[in-house]
Amino acid sequence: MTNTPDDKIGPEGRKRLDVARDVIEHLTEEERMLIVLQSELYDHSWQSMLDDLRNRLDGKPFIFKLASRIQDDIARIEKLKTLEEKHDLKLAEFVKPPQK
Repeated sequence: MTNTPDDKIGPEGRKRLDVARDVIEHLTEEERMLIVLQSELYDHSWQSMLDDLRNRLDGKPFIFKLASRIQDDIARIEKLKTLEEKHDLKLAEFVKPPQK
């Protein structure tokens, strides 16, 4: 029997696919969308995405509501980045863009 990347045992001693399913099950729609954007616009780089959003926040003038959303997204991205590091996952492999 050939092992696939999904059969890989993660740091918790569980199959990577099982951990990914557990993580994804608890994601919000906003978090799922950030994963898709990170994959499609930032070449799978959380740091590039965070840098871009922080740079937008530093620019003047900006709309308060947008700035508030960016701060929320930064918090979400940091959470997702931590989950990927903790569980040795790339969430974009498991979260696909919504179908039109």
